[in-house]
Amino acid sequence: MKSAELIKLLKRNGWILERIKGSHHQFSHPDFVHLITVPHPQKDLKKGTLLQILKDANLNNRH
Repeated sequence: MKSAELIKLLKRNGWILERIKGSHHQFSHPDFVHLITVPHPQKDLKKGTLLQILKDANLNNRH
């Protein structure tokens, strides 16, 4: 999955872009205390990175 696709998925699920630091975008959600960090731009995220981001965003049950 491309990082741009993951960012769209996060935004559709209520995650809000809080800040950009270098090549990392950080998202927050009103229902979660933690931030999600997505490396961007990146054509293909590594499988482990993608799965961990989906797990942290509580989106792993949908994929």
